[in-house]
Amino acid sequence: MITIAVIYGGMSSEHSISCISAGAIMAELPREKYEIFPVGITQDGTWVAGTTDPVGDSQLPSVDGGREVALSVNPARRGELYDPNTGEVLATVDVVFPVLHGTFGEDGTIQGLLDLAGVPYVGTGVLSSACSMDKEFTKTIARAAGVPVTREFILHEHAEVTAVDDEVREYLGLPVFVKPARGGSSIGINKVESWDKLADAVRSARLYDSKVIIEAELIGDEVEIGVIERPDGELVASPPAKLNGTSDSDEGFYGFETKYLDNVVTATIPAGYDDELNEQLAQLSLTTFRALSCQGLARVDFFVTESGPMLNEVNTMPGFTSISMFPQVFQAAGMTYGELLETLIATALERSAQ
Repeated sequence: MITIAVIYGGMSSEHSISCISAGAIMAELPREKYEIFPVGITQDGTWVAGTTDPVGDSQLPSVDGGREVALSVNPARRGELYDPNTGEVLATVDVVFPVLHGTFGEDGTIQGLLDLAGVPYVGTGVLSSACSMDKEFTKTIARAAGVPVTREFILHEHAEVTAVDDEVREYLGLPVFVKPARGGSSIGINKVESWDKLADAVRSARLYDSKVIIEAELIGDEVEIGVIERPDGELVASPPAKLNGTSDSDEGFYGFETKYLDNVVTATIPAGYDDELNEQLAQLSLTTFRALSCQGLARVDFFVTESGPMLNEVNTMPGFTSISMFPQVFQAAGMTYGELLETLIATALERSAQ
């Protein structure tokens, strides 16, 4: 029996999505093989003993409280989750599945804690998580590896909107997308079609991140590809999923409401491209995965433009509900949701044994 801690919730703007993903994972893990210890993280950062059904009847669930939990970082007590108020050991886990999206989940922070604690975990490590979370560094590294990316301009912390001068505006063109550089689930993103709206869009993005990325619009199919690492180190790219209807919502692009609430987006899986384009997308996905030193899994997103595929972003812990794109693309390749989870857990355990 493998004891696994599934950690969900967290302090990011993607708190609710994390709860939904974790609920789907825990519902699928076979109880005859896995003993599950759920750990919820409240929006203020408190770790609590969670539930295997963190969603319930809520459309946007949250972790609201419970018995406090802490993870031992003492090598002599590796894997212990205990009550910090009483010292009682609540579980000793073999592996952790950190189903956390966004800040403090995909940015290397919890990965550093788990490395310090010496506990195996699903997913990529500290540096890769941090670079994949930060769109500036994702693009810098991908570009150096030969992966095409769109034009962008970075507004670092304290930089004024006036830094986007006439030269930058001519370079980017209109429309542009203004994003938190280290955000996810399209939260805080705005499409700007007139430069007089830029300042408002930057203020909106800075509610979630002090660093803002302004990207030139890419026109073409939005395509998502999953990459997994098998226990023997083999990397596998999924068939591409082409998203349909991303501009049919009130937002006009693939924003948070379009993704999670409006129910207007469908996907064609496989995308229906010819073999040459499918192979190109697969190779670009694997190149990006390797360049960022990802481990375990990632979802690599592209726009297929008239001039070819262009990288959009990388998610090292993508949405994980049974209808999320990451499980769906592997189901199209013949891998069930359960087999996908088993592979990720086995890879995490094998990596820790090396």
